[in-house]
Amino acid sequence: QVSLVESGGGSLQAGGSLRLSCTASGNTYHSNCMAWFRQAPGKEREGVASFYLDDGRTYYADSVKGRFTVSHDNAKNTLYLQMNSLKPEDTAVYYCAADTPRCWHLDWDEFSSYGQGTQVTVSS
Repeated sequence: QVSLVESGGGSLQAGGSLRLSCTASGNTYHSNCMAWFRQAPGKEREGVASFYLDDGRTYYADSVKGRFTVSHDNAKNTLYLQMNSLKPEDTAVYYCAADTPRCWHLDWDEFSSYGQGTQVTVSS
């Protein structure tokens, strides 16, 4: 089992930047994929970005392409989400998830481990 802890959320104005972190601990040796999801009030959870831990391939939702960048630090077992040009519609609780047979698919239910979430609020 992998434990995930997110950090870095906060409140800021539109156009600003924020970096989220997700640190994994526990049985991370066989982990293959880590990803970010988000859920805004009254909306379904959305896959934001995923990262293949073996070769660094990344996938992004269309809504964040060109603005968000996902990366990973192997030494720290930490996944990052750099968010630039933030918009009010990016407001959500952001969750980290790990391990799935289909990293590119960004399906919440297919992941094995989940973090507790961190709030991001973007005001206009």
